[in-house]
Amino acid sequence: MKQFSCVFFLLVFWFGFSQNETKPKFIHVFVALCDNENQGIVPVSTKLGNGQDPINNLYWGALYGVKTHFKRSKDWSLISTQKNPNKHILERALFKHNNTDTYLLADAYDGKFIKQTITDFLEASAGRNPETVEQKPFGGAADLVAYVGHNGLMEFSVSGDFKPINDDKRDAIILACISKDYFKPYLEETKANPIVWSTGLMSPEVYTLNWAIDGWIKDETGTQIRERAAQAYNKYQKCGINGSRRLLVTGY
Repeated sequence: MKQFSCVFFLLVFWFGFSQNETKPKFIHVFVALCDNENQGIVPVSTKLGNGQDPINNLYWGALYGVKTHFKRSKDWSLISTQKNPNKHILERALFKHNNTDTYLLADAYDGKFIKQTITDFLEASAGRNPETVEQKPFGGAADLVAYVGHNGLMEFSVSGDFKPINDDKRDAIILACISKDYFKPYLEETKANPIVWSTGLMSPEVYTLNWAIDGWIKDETGTQIRERAAQAYNKYQKCGINGSRRLLVTGY
């Protein structure tokens, strides 16, 4: 009887452990570097708006740029960086969340290739162009894809393989001005789930992305994640929480 009890206990323990194991999560962030010369933006300083200089760029190396922010975060660790992984990307950074099995790959695209950045993001949201970085799945194989940068769709349209390759759920965050209006037709085609995007002009600095990802890691609802994003935007932009809630929305 003792032997049976021990076996039963071990089986219950193993089953409970296996049920509580969390599946690794993978995030791919597509960053179009701010570029005064090659994008239809209100110019920023020459240093912040050089789309060929990731080190000082507003959306990458500056204080609230993607690489600098996650590198300084107590919640994330930088695993590796790579210069020029392809002809469009100037730098790639891979991060690991310190408290969960979550990996984030961020790509800094040369600002003059903003059209390619958006195309790559949209194709990834359809599950296309999967790639492996340090034995981790990104691109179309990621669970969450995000775009950060100027809304180039205000000036041009894009074409690509936007038909989803399978029925897997892929979440999307789009931090760019009026991104819901401009990206909606494309995301409806890719079948991605927009958990945060914008209804008006905004600054796509990384704090909004970071706070939204915090909720996504916890498997919060789109409404909860959007609230985190709005709280972050209000904290840093001082624009009022109601305005932030109107600006940042979730779902179609």
